[in-house]
Amino acid sequence: KATTSAPADAEKRKAAPPVICYTVDRLPPYNAELYNKARKGMTKLSEVKIPPRDASCWEVPKGHFFRINSVEGPQVGDLNIWNANDLTERFFSGKTRQLHASHVSTGDKLWSTLPGLRPLATITHNTLDWYGWDEDGGGVHDVIGTRCDPYTNHMLKGEDYNHCCHSNLTRALAAHKSIKPEVAELHIHDVLNVFMCTGFTKDTKQYFMKASPVRPGDFIEFFAEVDLLCALSACPGGDCGASHSDDVTPCYPLLVEIYSPGEGSLGDWTPSVRNLYGGKHGI
Repeated sequence: KATTSAPADAEKRKAAPPVICYTVDRLPPYNAELYNKARKGMTKLSEVKIPPRDASCWEVPKGHFFRINSVEGPQVGDLNIWNANDLTERFFSGKTRQLHASHVSTGDKLWSTLPGLRPLATITHNTLDWYGWDEDGGGVHDVIGTRCDPYTNHMLKGEDYNHCCHSNLTRALAAHKSIKPEVAELHIHDVLNVFMCTGFTKDTKQYFMKASPVRPGDFIEFFAEVDLLCALSACPGGDCGASHSDDVTPCYPLLVEIYSPGEGSLGDWTPSVRNLYGGKHGI
């Protein structure tokens, strides 16, 4: 609550018009024709099933697709993405949010951290795009929340819980790269909350979650703009309609599928390139 008296011109100050922070007309356009052509002839190469309250890793060659599928019941997932050849270049949820929106869908790109700042992946299909925004201001597939983690959980509940998404992702990366968990943990980053329905309350502007609208058969699909290493946690919150960071909520597996594009369908497509800023920083 405010403890300072409002100045005489408070309403005038608050009436300043909002300005979109970034002019995005120079971003790489979404080439729907290219991606749709590649999708039509794509061939499934492999799949990975993510157990409930656990995580797994997989790799996707550049120019290929991967899908995250709901298969047994409503379940959300926390997604990490890295450049497969350089773990220091990873998904930058904050910049993705600034360049696109708080929730992402078909045509939006998942951007990498500085200094790379390039598209790691492009969303090419989203079966929940019909949801849009609900009356609470909620939407699906957010880049707001960071991931449930054992540190915040211990701070708020005073107990250890080892199957938060942060811990799940740490174990998965450590196993996939054959590195120590304490090393892997340093590479775990803010996520894309797949299938999660979230927003900010209208009165207090607090981050909220509600039961995901996802159902078996729904999926979100991505095109790899560079060689990718991905990790997905099937969140202990299940559909995130009640709680998370515990073993109370019903949880279900998620299925990841990797596809090659239709033969010859990519034409003159090329992988995304690292940002061209000179890097001098005024020095």
